[in-house]
Amino acid sequence: MKKVLITGANKGVGFETARQLLLQGYYVYLGSRSLENGLEAVEKLKAEGLDNVEAIPLDVTDAASVRAARATIGEKTQALDALINNAGINGGMPQSSLEADVDQYKKVFDTNLYGVVRVTQAFIDLLRKAPEPRIVNVSSSGCSLTLHSDPSWKYYDHKAAVYTSSKAAMNMYTIDLAYQLRDTPFKVNAVCPGFVATDFNGHRGTGTVQQGGARVAKYAMIDSDGPTGQFFSEEYNPQTGVTPW
Repeated sequence: MKKVLITGANKGVGFETARQLLLQGYYVYLGSRSLENGLEAVEKLKAEGLDNVEAIPLDVTDAASVRAARATIGEKTQALDALINNAGINGGMPQSSLEADVDQYKKVFDTNLYGVVRVTQAFIDLLRKAPEPRIVNVSSSGCSLTLHSDPSWKYYDHKAAVYTSSKAAMNMYTIDLAYQLRDTPFKVNAVCPGFVATDFNGHRGTGTVQQGGARVAKYAMIDSDGPTGQFFSEEYNPQTGVTPW
């Protein structure tokens, strides 16, 4: 049975991604900053008959929490087949490049970029022991430099200096990580779940959480011929998903 760790998986896209992978036969370590919320999420999944899941307390902004999660999972398995860096925050609104202060940037970057780095580095040894390890960094087409420079793009006026900067930086980390692992069986990609209705955006999204979860789960399951070092948004590009950086 393949095993996956999903950060920020107690609700929203992370929770639905967990459901989708459980349905595909994966064992899910459901990362949650609050253990109580994680346990509630696990009970919801088990009520659906999806039993191969357990909650792992994991705050991606806390190095000690990340180390503890690594130790806990390391006691349960010798290898991790997939890591989905889903935990993220939007930083609140408004986010003007002239008015958002540095502390606001630091808080968002601590989760959306540094959290990804902390977790990836902590679990890379378990991932290396899997035959075909996968890393999915949950991103957003709204963080594409190319698209945000195009006045004809439908979200061109939806600027959010703090959040988009953090995810654009995470995208660059994804490129570099894929390069570092280029001569291995790893596949590393950035994936946009789409503008789906969740707590993250005040349920203003136009897509469903089921669509978002399926899009993320798909890239955790790609085979040896699959892509690596790419950025995908099936909402932006329904044909191939390939999205400009």
